[in-house]
Amino acid sequence: MVWVRKAMILTHRYLGIALCVPIVMWFVSGIGMMYAGGMPRLTPETRLERLPPLDLVRVRLSPSEAAEHGNMTPRPGRLVLTTIMNRPAYRFDRGSFSVVFADTGDLMTDVGQAEAMTIASRFMHLPQETLHHVGVLTEPDQWTIGQADQMPLHKITVDDAASTQLYVSEPLGEVAVQTTRGSRALAWVAAIPHWLFFVQLRSHGDLWRQSVLWMSGLGAISAVIGLVLAVIQFSPSSPFRLNRLGASIPYAGWMRWHYITGVLFGVFTVTWLFSGMMSLEPWEWASGGGSGGGVRNAIAGGPLDVALFPRIDAATWDEALPGRPPKEVEFLRIQGDPYYVARGVEPKPLLVAANPLRIRREPFSIESLMERVKQGNPGVPIAESQVLPEYDSYYYARGQDAPLPVLRVKFDDPDRTWFYIDPGTSRILDRLTWRARLNRWVFFGLHTFDLSFWYYNRPLWDIGVIALSIGGGVSSAIGLLIGFRRLKRNARRITRPAIRT
Repeated sequence: MVWVRKAMILTHRYLGIALCVPIVMWFVSGIGMMYAGGMPRLTPETRLERLPPLDLVRVRLSPSEAAEHGNMTPRPGRLVLTTIMNRPAYRFDRGSFSVVFADTGDLMTDVGQAEAMTIASRFMHLPQETLHHVGVLTEPDQWTIGQADQMPLHKITVDDAASTQLYVSEPLGEVAVQTTRGSRALAWVAAIPHWLFFVQLRSHGDLWRQSVLWMSGLGAISAVIGLVLAVIQFSPSSPFRLNRLGASIPYAGWMRWHYITGVLFGVFTVTWLFSGMMSLEPWEWASGGGSGGGVRNAIAGGPLDVALFPRIDAATWDEALPGRPPKEVEFLRIQGDPYYVARGVEPKPLLVAANPLRIRREPFSIESLMERVKQGNPGVPIAESQVLPEYDSYYYARGQDAPLPVLRVKFDDPDRTWFYIDPGTSRILDRLTWRARLNRWVFFGLHTFDLSFWYYNRPLWDIGVIALSIGGGVSSAIGLLIGFRRLKRNARRITRPAIRT
């Protein structure tokens, strides 16, 4: 019917006018995201590189003694021995951070401006004269979105070629965020416009989420309407001939180019906007459910208990790691026994048994892992268990550096829950229900095209995604141009003075 077609044209036109600016911005910034990554941050590799080796000789307290000195529970969620303000220190983490110095048992209570400047100076290996304290943040700025649990943050600028900015966390007693002129510039052309990570919007979490959901959802609807209109408006010659295809398009000028690019890239635009919307999990459709909530605790053998660990003995550690002191030691419980994860000794973290102290390089037996998996999910039958020597469609790494081999366990429960477990560390790497696996295709498959047959054949993937992004962006930009020209004509018509008779 004519009125239906008219309604579709008007809906497509005005949704396009309203949304083409962010859609074009998303396409352009999406290309930047392929290479710039996310927001500027302090990478784990850089953080570890800047840490000094632990002075284990100065460690005079055991973890349980440190917990007593700090008046803390002996069962923290996470415990790490690291260097803070040039002293060995235990950092307890149960959702909030507490630091106890391992040499005296003193609780770290104050990281003021002087201490923050010292921390930043040692981090940069530069004299304090080249650093400048800007202020203390109690609310996120553009570069500390998502760091609320690490506040207050001391913002410090550095007189170096990279124009570095550092944020020193008072609860952590260390640098939490590092940005440079280059990383900030890349963020402004990639992550910030792509994720709408403007601090004024992102600091209001629900408003930001709803904005992205509605903009991407309505954009996908507009693109679907555009594809339907492309079919409706097409006027094939009779008899139909390919050499007369151009004459079948009932438009000229920019409108013709919008039609052509919309036909070529419309489906990609729809799937890309839809998958972007689904990345925020509207209605939390992919979260929750599944069985095996107790598997993690069963594999660990219980919560972390600091009483299981003796005081660090520097001589024993030097025998195990001659001339290679770790930079950081994390305390873990694995299958009921105490273990350390030593970082900064080798390129990858080193697993060290605590009693007696020895490096463990052999994997945990599949039999022991399967026994604990069954204990953690009693009464639920296992449909399949398999050791994978290669990645599958759901457990993979873009840099192909996730641990292999991996144990995959499939449960025969209503949510068809899968577990991926690393035999090398007896650690759960992922847990996926059927909805989470579907979301892998709905979001990542449609949004980043990280399909193994394509993504790992670079630069073929780069060329394809860039071409699609440019096509979608050009189609949207032409639509924006047409829409604003129409608005301009309408405004002139409205404001044109009436002709007197």
